[in-house]
Amino acid sequence: MQDKPDIADLMQAVHDFITLEVSPALTGHAAFSARVAGNVLALMQREIDLGPRHRSASIARLEILLGTSGTLEELNHALCEKIADGTLGLDNDNLMAHLKRATMGKLAIDQPNYAGYKTAQIHGWPEEGNNEK
Repeated sequence: MQDKPDIADLMQAVHDFITLEVSPALTGHAAFSARVAGNVLALMQREIDLGPRHRSASIARLEILLGTSGTLEELNHALCEKIADGTLGLDNDNLMAHLKRATMGKLAIDQPNYAGYKTAQIHGWPEEGNNEK
């Protein structure tokens, strides 16, 4: 494939076509399906834009928290084990910071318009990729 248009440009073009041209011309279930398709494309774009940074930040935090390295899946599994066996609990500031950042990162991709996400932002919950507590 050529340099331009890139995958982001193509996805944006399809998203705009569906949401700006197709969806307004439809009614009923077809209109609903077109809105869902537009939302899925927007979510995919956010995953492309934000996902790699969020995963890298999560891995870095988990490696420090757990004192080991691995894939995100392996580290999350190890974290679950440490929580289940009582090694890590909600009294651990680094665990709480990680959980807040991971939650904010997931919401930034999955539900950026969710009222709880916006409220958390207003109240200073840390964004994913920000290494401050």
